Amino acid sequence: MTDSTLKYPQPTGLNSAGRKLWEATVEDTEWEQHELAVLEEACRTRDRIVQLDAAVASDGVMLMSSQGNRVHPAIAEARQQRLTLARLLVSLAIPPLEEDVLPKANAPRGVYALGGRKGGR
Repeated sequence: MTDSTLKYPQPTGLNSAGRKLWEATVEDTEWEQHELAVLEEACRTRDRIVQLDAAVASDGVMLMSSQGNRVHPAIAEARQQRLTLARLLVSLAIPPLEEDVLPKANAPRGVYALGGRKGGR
């Protein structure tokens, strides 16, 4: 589906992961402006996760420096972004895409359980 055929045009600057979430989500339901703002942030968060994962894949899990080896800081940030994405999706009552690896809703101290899904999705 092209951007010109979407009921809600994609925000500018989304990468492929964010665009995929936007396209998979917006057409099924009527959205309020504040919900679209939350969805846009979820899409941008999804893009960040992909970028952080790519940095770790490129640089390796451990970074070597003159002060010693340390775990790549993108690992912790990716974990935080996954929590953020899970919470944003839960606030909209929509499920993550199948390829998203997010904390389980029923895990201890995990994200809130999905209630009724918006628009019957």
